[in-house]
Amino acid sequence: MDVLLTGRGLLESIRWHDDRLYVSDWSAGEVLAVPGGVVAEVASLPLCFDFLPDGRMVIVDSATGRLLDHGSGTHTDLGQPGWNDIAVDARGHVYLNRPDFTGPTGTVHLVGHGEVAGELAFPNGMAVTGETLIVAESHGHRLTAFDIAPDGSLGNRRVWAALGEKAAPDGICVDAAGAVWYADVPNRHCVRVAEGGEVLAEVTLDRGCFDCVVGGSTLYVAAAQYQGMSGELVAPGSGQVVAVPI
Repeated sequence: MDVLLTGRGLLESIRWHDDRLYVSDWSAGEVLAVPGGVVAEVASLPLCFDFLPDGRMVIVDSATGRLLDHGSGTHTDLGQPGWNDIAVDARGHVYLNRPDFTGPTGTVHLVGHGEVAGELAFPNGMAVTGETLIVAESHGHRLTAFDIAPDGSLGNRRVWAALGEKAAPDGICVDAAGAVWYADVPNRHCVRVAEGGEVLAEVTLDRGCFDCVVGGSTLYVAAAQYQGMSGELVAPGSGQVVAVPI
């Protein structure tokens, strides 16, 4: 286990793209390459990003309700603030979610088309595998899957994996074998599960795990000392990117 980055704030939205690692520091309003440093500065919380099929980075400026095209400097107006995670499929469909702290009324939206899924119990991390979108429902203790139609609409909603009442899945990724790794903040671990919920592997850290991604034979984890939902979410300077051989 190696610490690749330390002394940061709330690290999230970790991505592996073209054999390079990226992560966002929500506390600093920065998207970082690891190694490499700051590649974008956006004063937004949440601050999530992903990559289009042509390699362009798109960043969710949740504070102003915009989707930023980092390469061109243009943006798409999302109509309202409060967006959370982002996922992009092979056709270039961009999915965003909106959690709700008051009940199972979170939603997934397809940029340019509007809401495509609802009644989600705090939708958090999302990942695309083939023609399937998987959404982590943090308050539902499960991973929920949808079939992606050619027009980007979602159907055939189903529970991909029930994780147990103690699980709080946050960021997720799909590995080469089709299993899902999910990061879990209060339980301070990342867990690999098969469809149906069988636990295949677990990595435990000394701080909350907010997101994770697989690059080659390594699991990269965005982690920080979680302090709860009231006040500052994480201890200042506790944010790390950790690399774990798998």
